[in-house]
Amino acid sequence: MDRRHEILLGAAKSFSMFGYKATTMEQVAKISNVGKGTIYNFFTNKEELLQEVVISMIQDMKAEAERTLSPKANFIENAHNGLMKMLQFREQHLLFAKLIEEEKAIQTPAVKQMLVKIEEEIVTFLADRLRLSIEKNEIRPCNPNLVAYLMFKSYLAMIVDWQLTHEEALHEDEILELFKETLFRGIATLP
Repeated sequence: MDRRHEILLGAAKSFSMFGYKATTMEQVAKISNVGKGTIYNFFTNKEELLQEVVISMIQDMKAEAERTLSPKANFIENAHNGLMKMLQFREQHLLFAKLIEEEKAIQTPAVKQMLVKIEEEIVTFLADRLRLSIEKNEIRPCNPNLVAYLMFKSYLAMIVDWQLTHEEALHEDEILELFKETLFRGIATLP
């Protein structure tokens, strides 16, 4: 692995554990197993490091989701496969959950900016897929941006919020079945 990548992994871990505000470059250096000065060879400051971690997370999630989609599969099959792939990103979602928690508690401007970026990217990605499904007559005509937002927020509620108020996290199969029987079935044109 190259040092830049090691730093990004270490930063993601530190941000997930401690949040943005409490993460220091020293912590990132220690977790990444590099000298603090090495970080500054690649990143000017902690905010830039957070941006790179978030951009990397978004790109990885999109690439994984894209690999699961098949032009021959119907909407429900693709939605199922895409959701299962997103569920495998729970570790990265811990970073997202930590950022949400910090934004609510401290309202750090850099964190708020990153949360908006994450949401915009994911909602746009989902809305684009919904538009394609509408064109293929796989789902009912709808406002793709609103449905994408609903899907995103519902997914977050099941992955992040549920764990905050319940003793056990929901199992992937439970989440998948819930989505299939409600959101997906509600907009699909197939029985």
